[in-house]
Amino acid sequence: MQIHIEASELPGRTCRPGPVFAGFDNIHVGVQRTDRPDEMLGLHPGDAASASWTLDCTAVSTGDGIEVSGPYVQNRLGGRFVYLSWGSVDGSGTFTMFRRAKLMFADVTQDVLEAAVLTGHLTARLRLTDDRGLPRCARVRPPDIAWSATDGT
Repeated sequence: MQIHIEASELPGRTCRPGPVFAGFDNIHVGVQRTDRPDEMLGLHPGDAASASWTLDCTAVSTGDGIEVSGPYVQNRLGGRFVYLSWGSVDGSGTFTMFRRAKLMFADVTQDVLEAAVLTGHLTARLRLTDDRGLPRCARVRPPDIAWSATDGT
């Protein structure tokens, strides 16, 4: 199965100071590889018109439902999820993370997951700017994310 993440409304290249950080320049977003916080898939600049990623994964039916796993699927207490990591990129191209958004599979309804297994495609659509104009972080729950089974086109 493939997971397609389609993101819109990115917050820009500069992240103004927040309650717990000083602010950042040249921000980018990417998908964090499992247990490798410095390894990002598909970095997109914060001022891109949109961002998208396609993740290959495995979906297995278990007694508790569909279990999704793969090189970009995290498995921690509380469930399985994908991290969208925000960071600044310095002059040498080094990415330094400052916040992350969690896309939780527990927020995907069972009927959508089952349909995605049949079609081979699970799609998440979300805005990457939060209500304060900052890069979206923490757990992203519906209605701020829409999960659907798609045909991959």
